[in-house]
Amino acid sequence: MRRVVPADRPGLAAFDRGDAVDYRHWPAHRACPPVQGDALQLAIETFDGVLVGSVCTTPTSPRTGRFGYGIGIGPAHQRRGYADDAIGVLLDFMFARRRYRKCEVGIFRCNHASLCLHRKLGFREEARLRDPESGLRPLVLMGLTAEEFAARPALSRR
Repeated sequence: MRRVVPADRPGLAAFDRGDAVDYRHWPAHRACPPVQGDALQLAIETFDGVLVGSVCTTPTSPRTGRFGYGIGIGPAHQRRGYADDAIGVLLDFMFARRRYRKCEVGIFRCNHASLCLHRKLGFREEARLRDPESGLRPLVLMGLTAEEFAARPALSRR
C-alpha cells in the first residue's frame, strides 16, 4: 500500500463504472481531507505496481481510540485476497503503531462478500442502521477491538 496520488484518479474512477458499486473509490478519496494525522488515503497495488483498489481511514478519533475505514477493490481484482491483506496491514498499523483500541466499519447489508470477509477477519456485528444518506440501504455496523485482533495471530503477523 502507498499514498494515493493525483495520477491514481483515472484508475480509481474507472473502478466506479461497475454495475453494483457500494464504495466509490475516487469520490471517497476526494471527500477525505488531505492526509492529516491518522486520516490515511492509500492505494492498494500488486508487487509489480498494478493498482487494484484503495482504502481510506475515516473518521479517526485518537481521543476515543476508534477509527473506521472504507475499502474498495476494482471488479477485475476482487476475490484474490487483496482486501484481506490490505485490511490486515491497516489494522496492524492502526492498532500496534498508532495505538487505536477499536475499529468500526459500516457495510451495506446487501454486500454479502464484504460481510463474510469482515466476519472471517474477526469483526462482530454490533448494530443494524439505516443508511443516513439514502435511508434505503441498511448498514451493518461491525467492530473489532485491538485485543481481538491481537488474539488472531494469522491476521496480526503482517
